[in-house]
Amino acid sequence: GLLSIIQRLKGSPEQELSIVLLGLDNAGKTTLLKRLASEEVSTITPTLGFNIKSIHSQGFKLNVWDIGGQRSIRPYWKKYLGSTDLLIYVIDSADQKRFEETGQELAELTEEESLTGVPLLVFANKQDLVTAAPAAEIAEGLSLHTYRDREWQIQACSALSGEGVQDGMNWISSQIMNRKK
Repeated sequence: GLLSIIQRLKGSPEQELSIVLLGLDNAGKTTLLKRLASEEVSTITPTLGFNIKSIHSQGFKLNVWDIGGQRSIRPYWKKYLGSTDLLIYVIDSADQKRFEETGQELAELTEEESLTGVPLLVFANKQDLVTAAPAAEIAEGLSLHTYRDREWQIQACSALSGEGVQDGMNWISSQIMNRKK
């Protein structure tokens, strides 16, 4: 996953990227972060503040901030956006009752001045569940096609099994490479 992206950047001068991982509570953000860091994902507890994983390899540092998604924590999200190079937004694809709420939160985030032009990767998580909505349907519901001020991608995945996660990371890698040009 993450190490293969870093290996592709081998030989480049040391670069540090700040990635913020957001989404409503129970969307699977921490599971995704642990999956990206090649850690055990069988026991995950709700994030009440934030987690950060820094991965160093071959002169490259990726800082991923996983910030809790409970309603009481969301007003503080903006404090972590200052130097964000990429935003990952995680959606529980099986929790259709909260699609409107998650859509409103994402829309507010993308209007933040500090995120202007910042690439957006939406992970449509929990695709392994029978009740999961397809990523294309979620993209339409979120009106992602109207986002003209940034590159964006929606990726169906299961943070638990890892399916689709590498595809999202490949998109991130392409964003990094495009930025370097």
